[in-house]
Amino acid sequence: MDSPVLPTGISVAPGWWEDIEQRYATPVRAYHSAAHVAEVLEHWAWVDAHVGWASRETTWVAVLLHDAVYEAGHGDNEIRSADLVAPWCARFRCGANVKRAAALVRLTADHGKLARGDVDTEAALFLDCDMAILGAAPERFDTYCDQVRDEYAPIASPRIFDAGRRQFLERLLSRPIFLSDAFRERFEDSARANIERALRQRC
Repeated sequence: MDSPVLPTGISVAPGWWEDIEQRYATPVRAYHSAAHVAEVLEHWAWVDAHVGWASRETTWVAVLLHDAVYEAGHGDNEIRSADLVAPWCARFRCGANVKRAAALVRLTADHGKLARGDVDTEAALFLDCDMAILGAAPERFDTYCDQVRDEYAPIASPRIFDAGRRQFLERLLSRPIFLSDAFRERFEDSARANIERALRQRC
């Protein structure tokens, strides 16, 4: 896929997107791919234009690398992805706050477990960018569900996957899905409708 447009004011060495594509190409992923990063970058850009980031370069790098390591069912994906932040920034001469970007990446392990007061405003916006798929148009949400199912097919039976997925979705419905006002206004209602429909069917 074509390289996303480099945001104004962010400077990195050439080849940054090709590197991201290579990292996200293995193992083969149905959902957590470079295409997912591109989608999250679109939400990052929306925040940049309409809300504003306190640390633009840092959140941008966190988006790029938040799923750089992804193996379905492994509990250390986020930690291993966070460990890539420092060497990636050094390689591409990026001025992000490495410690903060890595911390944001690690926070993605807690999707669905955090309350609004558990994170600061910028972290809430970053996490909501990653969760915005839940409020996508129904057909895109359904494709996302199928893609996640495909990623787990090699390691979990349909029965086990369905049980775990139902538990995750029910937990999301038990509290506000989005942590920021901006994403709650845009996507909360559509996300709840998508999840409730999925629970009536199968996701």
